[in-house]
Amino acid sequence: MKKLLTSVVAILAVVAVLFTAQRYLAAKTGSGEGGSKVLNLYNWGDYIDPALLKKFTKETGYKVSYETFDSNEAMFTKVKQGGTSYDLAVPSEYMIEKMKAANLLLPLDHQKLTGLKNYDSRFLNQSFDRHNKYSVPYFWGTLGIIYNDKYLKASDVQHWDDLWSSKFKNQVMLIDSARDVLGFTLITQGKSVNDKSTADLAAAQGKLTTLMPNVKAIIADEIKMYMAQDEASIAVTYSGEASEAMANNKHLHYVVPSEGSNLWFDNIVMPKTAKHTAAAYAFLNFISEPKNAAQNAEYIGYATPNKKALALLPKSIREDKQFYPDAKTVSHLQVYSDLGQKWTEKYNDAFLEFKMTQR
Repeated sequence: MKKLLTSVVAILAVVAVLFTAQRYLAAKTGSGEGGSKVLNLYNWGDYIDPALLKKFTKETGYKVSYETFDSNEAMFTKVKQGGTSYDLAVPSEYMIEKMKAANLLLPLDHQKLTGLKNYDSRFLNQSFDRHNKYSVPYFWGTLGIIYNDKYLKASDVQHWDDLWSSKFKNQVMLIDSARDVLGFTLITQGKSVNDKSTADLAAAQGKLTTLMPNVKAIIADEIKMYMAQDEASIAVTYSGEASEAMANNKHLHYVVPSEGSNLWFDNIVMPKTAKHTAAAYAFLNFISEPKNAAQNAEYIGYATPNKKALALLPKSIREDKQFYPDAKTVSHLQVYSDLGQKWTEKYNDAFLEFKMTQR
């Protein structure tokens, strides 16, 4: 019995050693949840050059686990649920406000950030994140109108109200976004994209309903493909999506209406549940390097907030006012703020009712 007991103790000791070694190796290789060689990145679909992820891994040893979302709201819900411990996420400006209010973000240690000096001061210290306490700029852009000159003239589509013209019956494609579609409709009525008046929202919904005869489809990422393939003559979409479509069809052009539109910002944040903070800071510094930021901007097609990266881009890109609008145009643009749950639901309900009138 004594020999048996001794044998059992010896076996248990070996098992304990092996278990400890396994956990140590997991931590060293990043194969475990607390592994130091992993970066869990939560981003929009097709929103980073894949070559940069490989380069990051090669330079730092951190393997990137990349997951995507299709809306700020979906991202917020998943981060809040906490089922997956993302190290970095890429929300838009109004969602950063919401995540801060919900206590979902870690404040950034600026002493560990080496690249903030590379960014244009215009894109730092924004109202949604003063002093960039929680975020680092990633991309910025506008909402506008993309059109095909094979079917219409530039003079036909310079303003949001032009979308209501009878000449565009069953031709207009809209981005599937309550904030954006109701936003430009509010602008046509001289209102703010952050309006919280029941009467104003009802008036915007009423006007929007009269646009439906012109609506060909209400879709998301497919807009750039359909426009590139001449499937529609006109669409409302984001500047980066327009840029990608234009690269595949020389007849396409992008317009930001002079009366105003949305100026949006996507920034990188660190969720409170992040477990690989060293990897997160390594990535923030990597993506802030001018050469990497410039490569990413060329691949994605959106405007880079990285001033030193902009200088590395081809002249044809950095001087293209469709995607890098001048100060006068920017002065008429509006930034979304967090509407709060009550008004977000009101906007979503109004947009859903509009979509239900589609033939």
